[in-house]
Amino acid sequence: MKQVIVGLALGLCAMAAAAATPSMEEMWAIIQQQQAEIKELKAQLASADAEIKETNVKVEATASAVEQGVSSGGQSLASSWTERTSIGSYGEMHYNNLEDQNDTGKDKDEIDFHRFVLFLGHEFSDTTRMFAEVELEHSIAGDDQNGEVELEQAYIEHDLNSTTQLKAGLFLIPVGILNQTHEPNTFYGVERNNVERNIIPTTWWEGGVALNGEIAPGWSYETAFTSGLMLDAQDGQFKIRDGRQKVSEAEASDPAYTANLKYTGIAGLEVGATLQYQQDLYQGKYMDDVDAVLYSAHVAYRNGPFGVRAVAASWDIDNAINNIEEGADQQEGWYIEPSWLLMRDLGIFARYSEWDNQAGGAGDTEFSEWDIGFNYWLLENVVFKMDYQFQDAPSDQAELDGLNLGVGWSF
Repeated sequence: MKQVIVGLALGLCAMAAAAATPSMEEMWAIIQQQQAEIKELKAQLASADAEIKETNVKVEATASAVEQGVSSGGQSLASSWTERTSIGSYGEMHYNNLEDQNDTGKDKDEIDFHRFVLFLGHEFSDTTRMFAEVELEHSIAGDDQNGEVELEQAYIEHDLNSTTQLKAGLFLIPVGILNQTHEPNTFYGVERNNVERNIIPTTWWEGGVALNGEIAPGWSYETAFTSGLMLDAQDGQFKIRDGRQKVSEAEASDPAYTANLKYTGIAGLEVGATLQYQQDLYQGKYMDDVDAVLYSAHVAYRNGPFGVRAVAASWDIDNAINNIEEGADQQEGWYIEPSWLLMRDLGIFARYSEWDNQAGGAGDTEFSEWDIGFNYWLLENVVFKMDYQFQDAPSDQAELDGLNLGVGWSF
């Protein structure tokens, strides 16, 4: 019986195997179907590969454009012109209550929005940029008004290499401390110091070209070829400050040459010196050429809460200017200003200054002044100021003592 059962099982298996085995025609149909599926898969893979290659080309093109800046004007696609353009401002309002101790009728009791300035900067590329400043002085400008609108800076700066820049246009002369950095939150005192107003004379800009750069770690230089000062002989002008042409249809027959050297290699220290040559202070409008040389040196140092600033400047002018005003061939001044931060936002200062626009003569023409006061920084770029000034002036000039208050900002 056992053998019969085994035989029946083997027979059933053989029949099932025979039934499961496809015929030749069925095998050929299966192979044809598989070939069609393989062909379709290859076509899909080829299409996907083409799309990937096209995407890679677009990605590489975009990356190249971002790196090289191939959009209009050479500007990178990574940033629009708005992202490469910056704006800023600074301004200051003053209250002056000063009494003329020499009774020349020049007492001063006024409030004045002294200046409002708008700044604009734009990067054309990583190596070329533009800077400009427009200033409104004394709140309102126009006929019979106290103020004026001025273009204080407008120049192109280009990197010749990693350490050297060339600029061309209208720019500030590199001299003293305040002429290039004069935002109200950066210095003590309501008014700018008298030496850097009457001798340097801040704010002083000219039109021309300049080369500046770094010559060694901590050592930098700037040289400039610019328009010169122009005094009016018919009006009897002799003070250097009166000669600023402000690049407004400026006479350019006698240009000026400037060289500045600065050292900042020690933390908190800046030491600088400037030499400038003026070919003719009257631009050929006087019977004699009146050339002039400016010598200037400054130091600014801060160590913790203690700070000190000092500037000395002197003009050596051709003796022919004495025919217009005796003693004007020497115009000089200096000041020293120690300061102390009582707290992070409150600092006190004292300044002593002397200046003389007729130092070459024998008469009493020298001014001196003490200023004592404080700055309170509401924020880093917002400042309130107060100081009291004590002036000593020639007997025929206004001698102003009194209180100054101010508020200013920059960003």
